[in-house]
Amino acid sequence: MKKMITAIAVMFALSVLLPSPGSANVGINEKFGAPIVVYGGDLTAAEKESVSESLNVSEEVEVEEIEVTGQDLVTYIQDGDPRANMYSSAKITRKDAGEDLVIQIVTPENITQVTTEMYANAMLTAGIESATVEVAAPKPVTGHSALVGIYKAYEVNGEQLDPERTDVANDELSVATELADGEISDEKVSELLTEIKKQIAENNPASREEVEQIVEEQLSKLQIELSPEDRQLLIDLMDRIRKLDINFSEWSTQLEDISKTIGEGIGDIVNDEGFWQSVKDFFRNIANTIRSWFN
Repeated sequence: MKKMITAIAVMFALSVLLPSPGSANVGINEKFGAPIVVYGGDLTAAEKESVSESLNVSEEVEVEEIEVTGQDLVTYIQDGDPRANMYSSAKITRKDAGEDLVIQIVTPENITQVTTEMYANAMLTAGIESATVEVAAPKPVTGHSALVGIYKAYEVNGEQLDPERTDVANDELSVATELADGEISDEKVSELLTEIKKQIAENNPASREEVEQIVEEQLSKLQIELSPEDRQLLIDLMDRIRKLDINFSEWSTQLEDISKTIGEGIGDIVNDEGFWQSVKDFFRNIANTIRSWFN
């Protein structure tokens, strides 16, 4: 077994180091510019360097680096606290409209609350649909500030985001993490939010009562029990989403993509996060060892 894992690890490391013809670096996207890295404004110099390494910034042909602060939080979120600590960071690479929204948390041990599906759902609500986003933090944090950094990166890149949508997206992220703090798993929370939004996109509810009916139906379908307070939070959120200036007919594909990712992945094959984290660390160590041979 150990020999098999070692062989797999070596092949994995070599695949990282030796690019295939189909994955060759094509250089800077002249349409959207270089990737943007947004660092949490409260990082120390050492923490910023750690994040830079996690996001492989040095491997980019060119990159734009900015910071996100509590003042940015106020720009995108109603009643945001300008004194908020900002640690989680992100690298954003924009893609052509219609391409997938790909989220990767590269330091999963340090993003303690927000999952990839939660980021994807919130970004879709905010109006961000086609991009590759990598999230990192140098120490355990909830992961909320990375979303504000993503907003800032888009505006730096010339995109104009609707502040009402970014505020609702932040509300969505807060509700998602609050529900996940209870007895419901992260995956179940993401599935619930995604399925409710799919129903809103398909049925275009005209009233709060219709939204409430959709929420109740999905809670029953997924066999999720919520407290009256959490149920109210969820209905309030989805009613805000209903009122946004969104072409809901265009949401179906993106929401379906999010649905497909929920429940998939290594964690569903072997329900042992510690084991798979050790495997990932093992792969990383092998790759670093092979890199050292060439330095």
